[in-house]
Amino acid sequence: MRRKLVIGNWKMHGGVEENLALIQQLLDDKYFQDKNFQMGICPVTLHIPQVADLIQKRSHILLGAQNANEHQSGAFTGEVSAKMLAEYGVNIVLLGHSERRTLFAETDALIAAKFKAVIEQQLTPVLCIGESLAQREQEQTESVILAQLETVLDKVGRNDFANCIIAYEPIWAIGTGETATPDQAQCVHHCIRQWLHEKLGNKAATMSIIYGGSVKPDNAETLFSQEDIDGGLIGGASLDAKSFIAICAAAQ
Repeated sequence: MRRKLVIGNWKMHGGVEENLALIQQLLDDKYFQDKNFQMGICPVTLHIPQVADLIQKRSHILLGAQNANEHQSGAFTGEVSAKMLAEYGVNIVLLGHSERRTLFAETDALIAAKFKAVIEQQLTPVLCIGESLAQREQEQTESVILAQLETVLDKVGRNDFANCIIAYEPIWAIGTGETATPDQAQCVHHCIRQWLHEKLGNKAATMSIIYGGSVKPDNAETLFSQEDIDGGLIGGASLDAKSFIAICAAAQ
């Protein structure tokens, strides 16, 4: 059975006081009774120790990082390795987010190398994939996302690839207020699910595929009710406890 999952990506937001106020509201277990549901929180790297202390390894909360370097150590000023993240109790690591691909020119090959580094530390990669508006208009969505998946699979192999979470986030819907319709999102998720079965066989049955792209309380339930959508990767709405809890409730 696939687990329902909602991950909050705080991006470059937050502070010591803001984090405390937000986490305190998310620790109320009355909102999270479904044992098949998990929440993930991905704060700024600097704030990971604080958030780790606040959540104290609550069983329903996964501690996440927004990125990791492809090396475990070395002369890479300003970077953080998966090995370092593991020491602070990180469970999941976002890789290939559209902002990393577009703003920082991360390639499929680099993301695959980061994926390998994360797996080596027994952390779970959250592999973000998605197409641009131009690629969608040119009917290239399937070829683009499958190429992104293939590059990672070729790098790490079937067994390690099966230990990831996949987040489909159309680039044209990130921070724009635009959202793929439930049918559009389901169509792509189904394509990914079919590819997973072709490549991984039975291992694909338990892999979660979540949707990211301007998910809000008023559209979450409709999106999450689709057969192949197992939850969401949430940006701005994850910074507001009431909105994030409502989105989590829609996934349960």
